[in-house]
Amino acid sequence: MTPPDPPPATHQLWVDPLWPRAGGWPRIGEDGGWDAVVLGLPAFRTSLSPTGAHATPGAIRAALRRFSPTLLGPPPIVLDQVLRIADAGDVDEPDGPAGEASVRAAVGALRERADLVVALGGDNSITYAVAQGAEASGLITLDAHLDLRDGVSNGSPVRRLVEDGLAPHRIVQVGIADFANSAAYARRALDLGITVITLDDVRRRGIPDVMAEALAIAGAETGADGGAIHLDIDVDVCDRSVAPGCPASVPGGLQAWELRALVRAAASDSRVHSADIVEVDATADAPDGRTVRLAALCVLELLAGKAVAR
Repeated sequence: MTPPDPPPATHQLWVDPLWPRAGGWPRIGEDGGWDAVVLGLPAFRTSLSPTGAHATPGAIRAALRRFSPTLLGPPPIVLDQVLRIADAGDVDEPDGPAGEASVRAAVGALRERADLVVALGGDNSITYAVAQGAEASGLITLDAHLDLRDGVSNGSPVRRLVEDGLAPHRIVQVGIADFANSAAYARRALDLGITVITLDDVRRRGIPDVMAEALAIAGAETGADGGAIHLDIDVDVCDRSVAPGCPASVPGGLQAWELRALVRAAASDSRVHSADIVEVDATADAPDGRTVRLAALCVLELLAGKAVAR
């Protein structure tokens, strides 16, 4: 028997009233009390590698529709039923000084109305303005790279945050990889007092132990309520087989399940109030869209962490 032709690219996802889909969240209004809100930041102009990352926020939103918003439990939990989730649209031009000012203002306004702001990148340069807009006093990066480069690019947000006053002893960088950083920048991290947990350390110690240390350091108390943490999810921390749409992903990185577990563990902490998902080039993804789909699952893992912690 001849197999049927594959469906055309415009084929619609099957509609089943008993199988709701994630995404499609309402646009945020002027009201508050939201548990989470997503914001698109299509930055790409200062990327060190040519990228189509500006196409990624829309691609992530589309990919979310392929997934269910259900945690199996037991009992099963439907994220849309236990969390108030909204979409704030995109900041049209997030690059450059004016764009970064717009990002800071947008994130700051959203934080007044939502417990968690999830920024959909775009390249890693957005971490700088998002963390500042969220008034984060601690930073956890899931990244193969230190992002301490000189200049202004997707390779410099951590250095820029430190220079603007973020305490380096409250920065934890998880998944830093051999052969993906220079000795000069590795020494810079050491001299600054940044906590670096390498890719090998993650696998040797295990995810719960690593994330517990990262949260304790990044969220170290500065007052009665502690400090807000920003989570930078750079998908190029993953193995290139699962993240081919990340220009800087390399063979041997984290597996998809490892990234997802780290993200959920981080989001379960009440001090994590902002996150970004970055370095995915939707225009360079594999034909099956695996990198964008992983980025979409990171959105759901952030929400799952908040739901499970309740």
